[in-house]
Amino acid sequence: MAENKDDNFEPEDELFEHHRFEVPKGQALLRMDKYLTALIQFATRNKVQNAADNGDIYVNGKPEKSNYKVKPGDVIRVLLAHPPFENRIDPENIPLDIVYEDDALIVINKPPGLVVHPGHGNYTGTLVNALVYHFQNLPMNSSNRPGLVHRIDKDTSGLLVVAKTEQALANLAAQFEFKTSEREYVALVWGNVIEDEGTITGNISRHLKDRMQMAVFEDPEVGKPAVTHYKVLERFGYVTLVSCRLETGRTHQIRVHMKYIGHTLFNDARYGGDVILKGTTFTKYKQFVENCFKLLPRQALHAKTLGFKHPVTNELMRFDSEIPEDMQSVIEKWRTYASAKDTFFEEED
Repeated sequence: MAENKDDNFEPEDELFEHHRFEVPKGQALLRMDKYLTALIQFATRNKVQNAADNGDIYVNGKPEKSNYKVKPGDVIRVLLAHPPFENRIDPENIPLDIVYEDDALIVINKPPGLVVHPGHGNYTGTLVNALVYHFQNLPMNSSNRPGLVHRIDKDTSGLLVVAKTEQALANLAAQFEFKTSEREYVALVWGNVIEDEGTITGNISRHLKDRMQMAVFEDPEVGKPAVTHYKVLERFGYVTLVSCRLETGRTHQIRVHMKYIGHTLFNDARYGGDVILKGTTFTKYKQFVENCFKLLPRQALHAKTLGFKHPVTNELMRFDSEIPEDMQSVIEKWRTYASAKDTFFEEED
């Protein structure tokens, strides 16, 4: 077998990275195939084992078999001969609700159900596919996603700012990184939030058992710092309408922080909010909540306001959006219930 001409050659130099994970502190020893199956959406254990057998999975720079025991600090990479599908962005004529636009930026009101950027299982039909159709030569961010300064979850509605120039992208990204932007969300959460307002702090990282979730960690060395300020807007007895202002922008931050203090978002299936967590045992009440779930088939979270300094003029800009109809209709139903709860759900004889 001939030797490589380049002494510095590494096999992964000619491969494309599809996944990269750094095993967090506190992770117990676990077979790599089980670990990755839980972490990668749509992966099966058989697929992971085949990839490992083909030499496609690297741990700390070396190919490892599926029975390798992952440990804290390991860097796991899945490297394949073709680029990830999400790196291909085809323009798609998807309508955009543009709140504001100038030569430097666009502010968009994202509807619920629209994925922000391509990823596993969502290679088309995203906001990014729409952006490259409607706008030419958008700058690429550090993740090679055109124009994106920040993101919100698929089933969260609300405001996003998109950069149209390299200078605007760098300026806006710095505002988000150094916590000078303003972001306020409205959420409907389970339970009666006792304090009128408060601050939630706690590092956020991937859940150690359910890799599709994030979790709060007390250990300051695990995860990234996250700060959420909340304020009660209206109480409906078994649920509460709150305003959440972000200091940081971690994945699922509001959903994770509110669950951490015992107030999971209403109908947040990933975090257990899609079942009745508070209330009575009356049949009518159960039917009422199930009707609310049908009206709002997603977590009750809306990115309502967005503020930042214009990257060119330095003018302070603030934008506000209406709560979408699905969420507003459920809020109205709870408001009606709260005002008539003494008689509204009396059990029939």
